[in-house]
Amino acid sequence: MKEKSQQNTKVLIVGSGAAGLSAAIYTARAELEPVVLTGPTLGGQITLTADVENYPGVPDRISGTELIMRFVDQAEKFGAKIDYAAAESIDFSRRPFVVETDSKVYHAENLILATGSKAVALDVPGEKELTGAGVSYCATCDGAFFRGKKVAVVGGGTSAVEEAIFLTRFVEKVTIIHRRDQLRADAAAQKAAKSNPKIEFLWDTVVSEVIGEDFVEALRVKNVKSGAEKVIPFEGVFVFIGHRPVSNLYEGKLTLENGQIPVDLHMRTEVPGVYAAGETVDGEYRQLIVSAAQGAQAALTLIKDLA
Repeated sequence: MKEKSQQNTKVLIVGSGAAGLSAAIYTARAELEPVVLTGPTLGGQITLTADVENYPGVPDRISGTELIMRFVDQAEKFGAKIDYAAAESIDFSRRPFVVETDSKVYHAENLILATGSKAVALDVPGEKELTGAGVSYCATCDGAFFRGKKVAVVGGGTSAVEEAIFLTRFVEKVTIIHRRDQLRADAAAQKAAKSNPKIEFLWDTVVSEVIGEDFVEALRVKNVKSGAEKVIPFEGVFVFIGHRPVSNLYEGKLTLENGQIPVDLHMRTEVPGVYAAGETVDGEYRQLIVSAAQGAQAALTLIKDLA
């Protein structure tokens, strides 16, 4: 087995979403030479968003991927280093903290944890088996594969409704399946969806099974009020029922509350020298601007603590 290289760094940022990259911009400008571990996906969840139109200063629609690349360019401009690897383990018991990837061992004087969140699955029969074969958690990634087909979107929040609207560029019909009798999405998204002739709604309904041999063929659904079940033909299903924090690296090492890391008002964790930001700590707002602000706040606190 090849021996891993060793690297010392003043600031190691674990995660490359809006929180992590904002932290990188601020710490780099303070000449702390931060290193960002991107994790499995550079940019995290925001790269799965087709259109961003509520980020201040960016009035025209922009894809999540394009916006996050602007974050990357800005961070690198100030001297941040991007390591396209994922943290495999973190030792918080000593300082410098030890963080291992598949090829390196980092010895970091300070850590900013910004590993974000991931999509929640339906956890019903057939879902896992047909993931990638009609079951998707990313309309931006997979929408074009469903051109001319009838698909379902499960969820009623803003993300679900926005992704349903995006899918209408390709599909024949989108049915939004929601367990309540009204959407939770913001008013602008609701208005756009309800005025779109390609979108219809199935209220008070949950999915109990994804049906298909080699590809999704139908969904078994259940009305939560009457208990009645039926099978509806679909050629694809997109799941947007929420997110949970990516916290496996911290389990048993840091205090967690519902998978999230508790922090003080300045984004400090219980371990001196360790800070956290973004959806690693925020399960309420889950907005790009909030994550970016928290990343900046964590960085500024770190800078002040060093001073």
